[in-house]
Amino acid sequence: MTIAEESTAWPKVTAAPEDDGLGFTFKWNMGWMHDFCDYMKLDPYFRKNNHHKMTFAMSYNCSEKYIMPLSHDEVVHLKCSMVNKMPGYTIDKFANLRAGYTFMFGHSGKKLLFMGQEFAQEREWSETRELDWFLLGEKLNIGMKDFVAELLKLYRKNPCLYELDDSWDGFEWINPNDADRSTYSFIRKSKDGKNNMLFVLNMTPMKREEYYVGVPKKGKYKLVLNSDEERFGGLGHELPAELKAIKMECDKKDYAIKFDLPPYGAAVYKF
Repeated sequence: MTIAEESTAWPKVTAAPEDDGLGFTFKWNMGWMHDFCDYMKLDPYFRKNNHHKMTFAMSYNCSEKYIMPLSHDEVVHLKCSMVNKMPGYTIDKFANLRAGYTFMFGHSGKKLLFMGQEFAQEREWSETRELDWFLLGEKLNIGMKDFVAELLKLYRKNPCLYELDDSWDGFEWINPNDADRSTYSFIRKSKDGKNNMLFVLNMTPMKREEYYVGVPKKGKYKLVLNSDEERFGGLGHELPAELKAIKMECDKKDYAIKFDLPPYGAAVYKF
């Protein structure tokens, strides 16, 4: 496996040499990384005017085989650790990061997460000392570690999250344009059309009551992840374990589901 740490728009980095490409297996998606970090650092009040930063990467996703990098470069030289990039009080920072990681794991592209960021190390990384393992005595850090572990389990067990990473066949926006409420919803699809996943994310501290999300078909939608569970360090807002799609036009779909979306909440439903 060869991975190009390459930040320009030079074409065909991951195309075959026979096709006039450079032949790398993957290319770092530096554009996504910068947009993601810029957005997540913002006070939620200003996110509505930067909504496009979280959707732009899909407009060029098919051009290469990408890896989404949150590498050592993002957590050194006064750039802060991932959790300390987040706005708000401590509990808000962790909730923001859980929502951000859910967006990252749901988005098309392979994942790179630098060591220590999976349990929300608070200091910047340094090669002169070990990771801050003592933080695993803190409830919020344990919750983050358990949450990332849950994301990894979902990723490993569900091919819809990695099978079709460089094709629109594997990704569909439900609503990429809800800038006023700073919410995002999208679907990841598997090759066989079974075991797809719906991601719904709230990037503000406002609870969205009776939030409607358009869905592509009738049937049941089973909750597989709620970032606001207490075991992850959340406030404990409960979500329905299963939702039945109702017949109504929503987000240009013929069906919809409805639930209360928690503050900084990320919900993932399987269908």
